[in-house]
Amino acid sequence: CQEVLLKVKLPDTGSIKEEDEEEEEQGNSGEMGQKQGGTSQQGPPPSSCPESSSSHKQSWLLRLFESKLFDVSMAISYLYKSKEPGVQAYIGNRLFSFPDSEVDFYLPQLLNMYVHMDTEVGDAIRPYLIHRCGGSITFSLLSAWLLGAYSSDMHISTQRHSRGTKLRKLILSDELKPSASASNLEASTSPRTHQRSKSDATVVNGGACAGLRRTGSNPKVEAVHEEPERLRPQREFVKSLFCIGKRLATLPTKEQKTQRLISELSLLNHKLPARVWLPTAEHQHHVCRIPHTQAVVLNSKDKAPYIIYVEVLDCESFETSPVPVRIPETRIRSARSAENLDCGVANANGMTSEHRAGSFSTVPNYDNDDEAWATDDIGQLQVEAQTSSSDNISQFSVDSITSLESKEPVFIAAGDIRRRLSENLAHTPTTFRRDPEDPSAVALKEPWEEKVRRIREGSPYGHLPNWRLLSVIVKCGDDLRQELLAYQVLRQLQSIWQQERVPLWIKPYKILVMSSDSGMIEPVLNAVSLHQVRKQSQLSLLDYFLQEHGSFTTEAFLTAQRNFVQSCAGYSLICYLLQVKDRHNGNILLDSEGHIIHIDFGFILSSSPRNLGFETSAFKLTSEFVDVMGGLDGDMFIYYKMLMLQGLIAARKHMEKVLQIVEIMQQGSHLPCFHGSSTIRGLKERFHMSLTEEQLQLLVEQLVDGSMRSITTKLYDSFQYVTNGIM
Repeated sequence: CQEVLLKVKLPDTGSIKEEDEEEEEQGNSGEMGQKQGGTSQQGPPPSSCPESSSSHKQSWLLRLFESKLFDVSMAISYLYKSKEPGVQAYIGNRLFSFPDSEVDFYLPQLLNMYVHMDTEVGDAIRPYLIHRCGGSITFSLLSAWLLGAYSSDMHISTQRHSRGTKLRKLILSDELKPSASASNLEASTSPRTHQRSKSDATVVNGGACAGLRRTGSNPKVEAVHEEPERLRPQREFVKSLFCIGKRLATLPTKEQKTQRLISELSLLNHKLPARVWLPTAEHQHHVCRIPHTQAVVLNSKDKAPYIIYVEVLDCESFETSPVPVRIPETRIRSARSAENLDCGVANANGMTSEHRAGSFSTVPNYDNDDEAWATDDIGQLQVEAQTSSSDNISQFSVDSITSLESKEPVFIAAGDIRRRLSENLAHTPTTFRRDPEDPSAVALKEPWEEKVRRIREGSPYGHLPNWRLLSVIVKCGDDLRQELLAYQVLRQLQSIWQQERVPLWIKPYKILVMSSDSGMIEPVLNAVSLHQVRKQSQLSLLDYFLQEHGSFTTEAFLTAQRNFVQSCAGYSLICYLLQVKDRHNGNILLDSEGHIIHIDFGFILSSSPRNLGFETSAFKLTSEFVDVMGGLDGDMFIYYKMLMLQGLIAARKHMEKVLQIVEIMQQGSHLPCFHGSSTIRGLKERFHMSLTEEQLQLLVEQLVDGSMRSITTKLYDSFQYVTNGIM
């Protein structure tokens, strides 16, 4: 084994030997030689030579590591389970060869291993982390936030001098800047090998020297503190949002919280646009405006989570692209009015788009205060007035004139007219009324497309073609590390079911952990809670479906019913495997297409509300759910149980991928979900690896029957209604 490890430490030599052996096999023995592990026909039999046996082991290990089957999941597994420094160092280097997005999914596991496992594992991971932090502000901040959160479980004296705390300080010191060699590496199109990546990571990891530069005018080495700090604007922006949440929590009523929230965001708008962005979004952008009147406080008994809608402008790179100049709302409105009045005259006189753009002249940012994120690198925004970005009213006028001038008649089939009339008569969506105790109901019920259109029309930046509306939930006082763990499991199961072609539907929403008691959540669009549905409509779930989607025989209802069944089956399996508790109607959403979405995974695995273990059913399946599926004898209810069986069979084929996500996060963790010593064993048992498919079918029948008859589900819903008013 020692010989194997020595050769693994020198992957180039092993790879060359492996290729030579394979060429010799192909020349001498063809496919038969490959099955025998790459030994030459001229050599002695494996059993007669110990060195040959060790070379066989090396051959198989390298074949696995160099094969196409070796993915990020296997790399993380070997990194966690292997106790050999040579293997750990090799896997640490191989991380460079995987796409960034695939490694980012396992970033919580990598950082938790770095914080809580032995030195060899940390040394293997560190070069990759340093390399990525040097090249990306987003990765740097995300790593710093997670390192702080996962180090919080340590004793305060240990935490101060821990490896995770030191790396976090290094990242936040802004010393990790992209070097010339790293930039050349990123620009190179040649495939990266693990050795080359390691050398580049070593260059980036220059310690304090990485924060120094040499200029032509001054050959002496000088500090780069004169340049704007890369991380400070975004950190200040996020800090401002969390400070608002903490101040809201001190107010007694939701109405007062909402008014305070609107005032706070109005002040925050004076510092925008800036070189800041929403960390939950995938594309590059700059935040330009927060429509403060659209923000609302969400339902929470003790805390004050709130949802905001954020206007952004897409860009090529938020690090290098110029920040758009602020456009005051009063000036842009008068400019729009002038453009609307002069639109027809301008077109008649042959006025070009460049001349029309004069009404959208760039305006300097008058809010040049001392805060770094408000004044960082204000650029000049050239507003291009194109047909697609012109004002809505003037564009409508142009379209109308064009359609009138065209003499071609438009024919509409009578069948289309009848179909549209019947759909409009059947589809009368419920509109929610304003409720001072639940101000979020109206905001969440409004269709997303309608909200985007309405906010864009009233925005001074809405005429720009790269304008986009995003949303985010800000939470203070809640530990989102369990939510992040649940998100990873949901993403993994979603990928497994897609790979196995099982039509289960779930909606994993992004979780951003920023400390052990704060974070951000991606909102689920076009969805309201079952509690809000019952309170606002005063209808049963089936009657609400009929009102929203039409009668039983319409295509809209049948589609929504199928969506409901596929999502209900998916989340039933999720709740069973992860033992999700606290399943009242405020934590279950219903979207506009009929899907249900479970939210709030604060009680999973070994934890339950007040540690009472009151909810004993495998998952929540009420009589209202069964009614929407068509009753116990309906085809859709049989389809629901069949989907659960198919989903469980597919999940247990890939059980190890799910287990490793949870098992690695248990290292050094004091989270309630890991209370006790049997958490991982219980999770593994719920995959029922020893049962046949016939036995699994019987198990699914028992789980469904037990959940439908569960008295504790009804009692818990009653308890939530009495104590918190959740219907």
